[in-house]
Amino acid sequence: MSEFPDSLAPDSEPAARAARPEPIVLLDDVHVTLPGPNGPVNVLRGVSLGVAPRETLSLVGPSGSGKTTTLMVAAGLERASSGTVRVAGRDLTALGEDELARFRRARVGVVFQAFHLVPTMTALENVALPLEFAGRPDAFARARKALADVGLDERADHYPAQLSGGEQQRVAIARACAPDPTLLLADEPTGNLDSDTGARVMDLLFAMRERTGATLVLITHDAGLAARCARTVRMENGRIFAPGKTPGDAAGGAAMDAEETPGTPGATKTQDAPSRERTEQ
Repeated sequence: MSEFPDSLAPDSEPAARAARPEPIVLLDDVHVTLPGPNGPVNVLRGVSLGVAPRETLSLVGPSGSGKTTTLMVAAGLERASSGTVRVAGRDLTALGEDELARFRRARVGVVFQAFHLVPTMTALENVALPLEFAGRPDAFARARKALADVGLDERADHYPAQLSGGEQQRVAIARACAPDPTLLLADEPTGNLDSDTGARVMDLLFAMRERTGATLVLITHDAGLAARCARTVRMENGRIFAPGKTPGDAAGGAAMDAEETPGTPGATKTQDAPSRERTEQ
């Protein structure tokens, strides 16, 4: 039986329900099954997760646990085989590819481990690209401001190959934040950086998140970095495995077999953890 924090418990009173904001991310019993050489592979096995407006949440767990797939489902970059996927009030399972692309441009910013900058475009052009696709007449002005916000206004005309790894990731952060997204997703953003550069990049990412007011979901293997988020959720074997810390719980919470209850950050229900069949980052 599900348990809910008092502040988020289901309430039969309409006024109480109306007072609670809808989660920015709501995954309910999400499964992702992909074809494999030896038959179907169950990548996600009934993931249910709610992330509140302006919340910062870290997803942790071993490689192959389903973290990246969960993030990609929330971004609309991976289709759920079944289950409910609602992001910023939209049912992503009901959107076609073109609609998903428009939704991402308007609502979602993604920061990848490998930067994913277009090598033949300058830093300014890379940041302006999603704004141009969105039809923003001020695309380059906004891109210049975003680069200035990450301290790269003097590197705007440089190509990715002319930038250090830390600078490339700062360009990627500027690109993700320039459209003022509702949801900011970061998949191991320091994975290709040395520790000092990674720390500076994360300071910048959290500062940009605070400035835009976006909800942040962060994948990391760094316990210290995970602890900077208000809440940590652990994944294993394609399922939410254990709730982590809630605000004010520096210890990160005790590990237990549990599944996050949709729309209720921190609520859990007991479940068994099945064996893993697929390896992913």
